[in-house]
Amino acid sequence: MENATHYMELLASHQPWQLIIFMAIPVICAETLAITEFIILYSRNFTGTSKKINKFTGIFAGIYFTGIFLYLLFQAVIPLTTSGTWRGPFDVIAVLFYLSGVIPFGGLFLLETGILGKKKSESETLKLHAIFVSIFLVVAHIAMIFGMLNPELLSGGGM
Repeated sequence: MENATHYMELLASHQPWQLIIFMAIPVICAETLAITEFIILYSRNFTGTSKKINKFTGIFAGIYFTGIFLYLLFQAVIPLTTSGTWRGPFDVIAVLFYLSGVIPFGGLFLLETGILGKKKSESETLKLHAIFVSIFLVVAHIAMIFGMLNPELLSGGGM
């Protein structure tokens, strides 16, 4: 798949497993967080089922995506960088934005486990939580957009 970014190649290889592992699970986590976040924001119920699902998902997503980050760092980013086999700027942008999802998911983990925001009110913590969810959605979409581009477009080989 030379005319695809490594991001798309990763998702297209070993169907359906890599698509599930690297795309479906993180996106389902983000969507679950976003939906439960809205319910909590509008209901102001900080102890109900939505809050419990939200907390569990935030912890799970933080741990899960940290594993993905470490795996891809050592199995893709470092080897591609040392061998000089990136397929252009779109390729690098897609992979790096995807991997940057570890920051907001890690932040959610830290919030949910009480490592971050210990002295913040429930409302302030909810605001931080919503910011982290939003950041993940933005970086994931940027990764998807650049990942779908033909990496040859900027090298004169496309269009």
